[in-house]
Formats: sequence, structure tokens, C-alpha cells
Amino acid sequence: MNMAILPIRRDLKFNLPADKATDWHEAGMHVAQFFNTMSLFFPVGERFFIDSVRAFRDQVTDPELKKAVTAFIGQEAMHGREHEELNELLQNAGVPAVAQEKFVLMLLNNLQKYTPKKFQLATTVALEHLTAILADSLLRNPQTLGDSDPRFVALWNWHALEETEHKAVAFDVYTKVMGKTLPAYLLRTSSLVIATTIFLAILYPYYFENVRRKGGLFNLKGWITSFRYQWGNPGTLRQAMGDWFDWFKPGFHPWDHDNRAFLEQIDALLETVTETEKNAA
Repeated sequence: MNMAILPIRRDLKFNLPADKATDWHEAGMHVAQFFNTMSLFFPVGERFFIDSVRAFRDQVTDPELKKAVTAFIGQEAMHGREHEELNELLQNAGVPAVAQEKFVLMLLNNLQKYTPKKFQLATTVALEHLTAILADSLLRNPQTLGDSDPRFVALWNWHALEETEHKAVAFDVYTKVMGKTLPAYLLRTSSLVIATTIFLAILYPYYFENVRRKGGLFNLKGWITSFRYQWGNPGTLRQAMGDWFDWFKPGFHPWDHDNRAFLEQIDALLETVTETEKNAA
């Protein structure tokens, strides 16, 4: 299923409250810090995605896909900006965000320096699938964010909705560049395994350290709650596993997971953000 959905660049600012940066989730600091740790990957990751897709933009001849690529770049730039703001708040709150982000940047810089552009595009497509299925899990389970601080809820919902909106753009560029061949399939599928392994291998050590920095290392109840949110109920990671494996189906396309109905929530989200900005003023 290949549906023409044109992403839209939205310049939103969430004005996140600094005093809640490390403890904004209704279920407590451990859950908040899990989401915060994922945020540390986004600014440098989004720039890598932009560079990877932009390298092949000249090979895109379809006018609708050209428009989608431009919108994809605009959306990813906005995501990076807003998560950079969150990361700065985390750094000021005692989380080693700068050092952790610097390590991720080093890995991505080495990837750009030592690997072919097509491998970088395959990595981007794989990570876009990972973010898209995590976004879908979040959107399908509103209790994942629940009644947490509304500005952080708005940030994560906005990011999830736009990841859904543009989830096929990099994939369609990859298909245009690589074709529907066995080598293209093998590169695409192996890239997801590698990217997921590296992501989790960095995410969890960072997460444990970030919880430790806020004094929660020996809080067993906090850890149990957090892992329930990840792997139990609502199970943000657990519920994405089936969609993760779908990537390996020959002929797979991101819109085979038809969750475009969630995009109807964007207008309501925009109204919420606008109202929050008015109240803050």
C-alpha cells in the first residue's frame, strides 16, 4: 500500500517548563527519564536523516515525492530544534545530555565519513521505521503519556504524529535509488537489525545513568513502573515488536501499517499548543 500523504512543516514551540524536565510524567521520574533519554538521540539523528535523504534528492523525479522530501526535511529540522531545547533543560538539570549527545554525534559522523551514501540512506530508512512504529505504539495507547504535564505530552504527540505523516518518505527515496532488488532488500533488512541493536545498546546505559543522576538508582518501584511502561502495559516497546518484524516481509511498505486516521488529531493538537502558549503569555 503506497498512499500519497504529503507531510506539512509546522513551526511549533512548546516552551517546556524547566522545573519539570526530569520528572514530567504522571508515573514518575523513571518513566520521564526513559523518554528524555530517547530525546537525546533526536537532534543529531534528525540532522543525519536530513543529510542522508538530501544526498539523493536530485535523483527524485516524481513531483509529489520531491514535495514530500522538502517537507520531510522541514519536519525533521523542527523536531531537532524542539528536542534540542529539551536536551538543554536536561543538561541544566544535571543530566549529562551534552556528553551523551556528543557520543551519538561521533558515531554518526564516522558513519558519514566511512560508509557509502546508500548505506547511510538505508540506515535512515531503518531508523525511520523504528521511530514510526514507536510513534504508532504511543498514539495507539494514550495511557502511555496519560495525564502528564501537558506541554511534554504535546511535544511527544506532535513528534509521533509527524513521524507517522512522513514515515514513507525516506523509504520511497530508497526504493527510487535502490530499486526493488534482492541487494536492496538485504541492505534494508540488515540495516534495521544493526541500527536497532546499536540504538538499544546506547539507550539503556544512558537511561540507567540518567536515572542515577537524579537519585533513582535504588528505587525498585520506579524501575518496575518504568519497565511496565516499556514492556508490560501499556508496553510502548512491546507493542511495536510485531510491526518491527513486518519490515522483513518482501515487498513491505510503511503504509502497509495504515494508521493515517491518527493524523486527524493534528488540528486538535495545534489548538492545544496555541492555547498553552496563550496561557503561558
